[in-house]
Amino acid sequence: MSRKRKLVSAGIFAVLIVLLIAGIILTGNPGAEKEPIKEVMRDAVLHGTGKVSLFGLIDVNPGLISAYAVSGALIVFAVLVRIFAVPRFKPAPGKFQYVLEKCVGLFSSLAEGNSPHRPGFIGGYIFAAGVYIFASTIFELFGVQAVTTSGGSISLPAPLADINGAIAMGFFSYGVILFGGLICSGPKGMLKALKDFSLPLSMSFRLFGALLSGALVTELVYYYALTSYVLPVVVGVLFTLLHALIQAYVLTMLVSIFYGESTEPSHKKEKRKKQ
Repeated sequence: MSRKRKLVSAGIFAVLIVLLIAGIILTGNPGAEKEPIKEVMRDAVLHGTGKVSLFGLIDVNPGLISAYAVSGALIVFAVLVRIFAVPRFKPAPGKFQYVLEKCVGLFSSLAEGNSPHRPGFIGGYIFAAGVYIFASTIFELFGVQAVTTSGGSISLPAPLADINGAIAMGFFSYGVILFGGLICSGPKGMLKALKDFSLPLSMSFRLFGALLSGALVTELVYYYALTSYVLPVVVGVLFTLLHALIQAYVLTMLVSIFYGESTEPSHKKEKRKKQ
């Protein structure tokens, strides 16, 4: 009897879902005007018609609000972990301690492999950058809503899907490489980083393009009624998680490699050439 009840319940649930989808497709909203696809894509990139008021003082892109939200959440989380979790860590780690140690160890080994002579600072930086990229990418999955200046509602995008956020991350990472070379190797180290003048732009547009592509594909799927019911959930989640992992790894790898080159002592390069 229990098996039959389960089959009957599953059948009823499936029928209700089918009827609900059919009702949405057939009824729709005949009075609503559909925004042209060009406008949808342009607003997804530039956020020109979806400005959000920042404390009632200035109108900003929703990506800035997302960046503040993600940064604030990560800072609060880090403080709570440091105060309540770290003092309780044991030689035999629990689940949370194990995951945290694995993440720190991953970025530490990445820094030691690419910058063996100066791994300390760059290990901490790429850990923070990787966590921020991952968290800010999956932020859009939560569908946090904000009210626009025109009174409408908007789902806050991933901070790095805004070109300003991607450029800021790229140039900040380049600044770490540049001044790391200056501090560790003097003017020669800085010149090593300056020769790769296109690096901040390449990192910025790589982040922006990869994260934005997922958002645009999802917007296209939502735009057309026939594919806007189950498929967007799958496509959106897969694109977001894939980009979060790949872009966090790619940027941290590039930063650690270039940082290692700019901070490498000159006598080590001479030894390498002789060998």
